[in-house]
Amino acid sequence: MDIKSFNLFKDKCFINGEWIKAISGEEISVNNPATLKEIGTVPKCGKDETKQAIEAANASWPEWRSKSAKERSTIMKKWFDLIMSNKEELAQMMTIEQGKPLNEARGEIVYGASFIEWFAEEAKRIYGDTIPDPLIDRRILVLKQPVGVVASITPWNFPNAMITRKCAPALAVGCPVVIKPASQTPYSALALAMLAEQAGFPKGTLNVITGKASEIGEELATNPTVRKLSFTGSTEIGKVLMAKCAGTVKKVSMELGGHAPFIVFDDANIDDAVIGAIQSKFRNTGQTCVCANRIYAQSGIYEEFCQKFVKAASELKVGDGLHEETTSGPMIDEQSLEKVEEHVQDAVQLGAKVAIGGSKHSLGLNFFQPTILTDVTPEAKITSEETFGPVAPVYKFKDENEVIELANNSPYGLASYFYSRDIGRIWRVSEALEYGMVGVNTGLTSKAEAPFGGIKESGLGREGSKYGVDDFLEVKYVNMCGLDK
Repeated sequence: MDIKSFNLFKDKCFINGEWIKAISGEEISVNNPATLKEIGTVPKCGKDETKQAIEAANASWPEWRSKSAKERSTIMKKWFDLIMSNKEELAQMMTIEQGKPLNEARGEIVYGASFIEWFAEEAKRIYGDTIPDPLIDRRILVLKQPVGVVASITPWNFPNAMITRKCAPALAVGCPVVIKPASQTPYSALALAMLAEQAGFPKGTLNVITGKASEIGEELATNPTVRKLSFTGSTEIGKVLMAKCAGTVKKVSMELGGHAPFIVFDDANIDDAVIGAIQSKFRNTGQTCVCANRIYAQSGIYEEFCQKFVKAASELKVGDGLHEETTSGPMIDEQSLEKVEEHVQDAVQLGAKVAIGGSKHSLGLNFFQPTILTDVTPEAKITSEETFGPVAPVYKFKDENEVIELANNSPYGLASYFYSRDIGRIWRVSEALEYGMVGVNTGLTSKAEAPFGGIKESGLGREGSKYGVDDFLEVKYVNMCGLDK
């Protein structure tokens, strides 16, 4: 399947309504992680092109913000409809450049589009306030206005949804956007730009630039015209970007690293917990920021859970994501594969047992076996470091207090999960877990209607839901006086 034959294939950047190459003429090679073969190239842009994109966005801002919420909503709904009508092609393009199984890619397209649909409606519900003033001749008026140019830096693991989740709320409230997609997965972003152009967004309102991550990121973080930066990626890079944004006191949203605990209590439905663990851990080959990184099973059900979990993992089908039967695709690159190998070897050296998998898959290349480790020790790297791969370490615990302490013993605080049928325990544990999101009796929590985000070193801000527009708005206080004359 040749990605260049797709109707939505673009290998140029989208700036101010035009498809351009890098000024230098340089290009970046994009490879299929399932085959390691080049599938195309994109422009290797830098500081100058980034400035152009920012200037174009800023020039478009007066027109875009002056449109009524209903007018912006109408354009966004057209964008949503175009995405849904091109779902299959978008999914196939994503699988070719990112590697995830087609069914997962299809699901991501629908999930990503749901944010556009949600915020197209939410655009009409940006309410202000009137507040009684203590003086009778005055009124206090509170307005909410778009912050300005928004920069979005998105990762490779969800190349469609991470863009729509960031850009939909910004566009809905009247902010133009400049998008820097990951170099491994640029074509999904460029396809979204093509459909946005067809939907009728004014020139400069949505821009996509590919190229040198450090150079583009530096400009987006330091340019004073950019008033908000939204980033999804590692905690390390997030901290660097936050420091750079401090120079111009930008608003920032940071969705950073995670190390999610997944807890199974004695009273849980074990079969449901196994299904949830498979969904959470092995979706996208374990390459998600919210996937289960530490699985805790209570001593009374530990053996039963492990047996059923191993059986379920053995049924996963590893292969090229373009094959319909595939349920686990390749790792994104060799570096990611090496980290997974390192975590497994380290855990085994410290006493863990390999219940299934444990090494590269016979397919070679970037494929790794779905792996479950039992009797993992607290000292193992996998206990504290984010693996970002198809490896599930399982730990035994005695009681509720112990597992809460273990679960919270992390600098991360993005997602968490637990299974229980005790209503009292459900309330206690939900409130005790120091995480921005808690899945109770489910391994999948993300949806457009809910606030997505973390605490501690997992980030700042929320994406999705009615809370998702807050970071793209400024609150303005107007004191109206002299009303008695």
